[in-house]
Amino acid sequence: MTKRTLRPLAPASIRPPFAAYSHGVFVPAGSDMVFCSGQLGISADETVPNDVAEQAELCFRNIEAILAEGGMTLADVVRINAYVTDRAHMRGYMSVRDRLFPIAPPASTLMIVSGFTREEFKVEVEVVAARRAG
Repeated sequence: MTKRTLRPLAPASIRPPFAAYSHGVFVPAGSDMVFCSGQLGISADETVPNDVAEQAELCFRNIEAILAEGGMTLADVVRINAYVTDRAHMRGYMSVRDRLFPIAPPASTLMIVSGFTREEFKVEVEVVAARRAG
């Protein structure tokens, strides 16, 4: 299953999404799925950038590596859950998400939380990916 075969769900009876995301994404029976744990903006060498957009980039690069292990790419993402520690961080995170998912964006939730395990973390992202088996 690739991004081109995903079926975004957008009922006319409800308000359109507030931003670049889909209300839902239909995943056909028999699809392979990968569930990624939340990824923080930290590199393999333990570097944590101060900028939220740079942290979001690292979150999605880590997710790309996890998906690759399962034979998938960001094009297979059907659901994103993201968490930021301040409203001021929403724009930086969303600029990265919107650039990486420009067409038929996944279903998405963004929450503001009080913090993560270390104070320098500003964003955490988890995803679900799916594609046709075989």
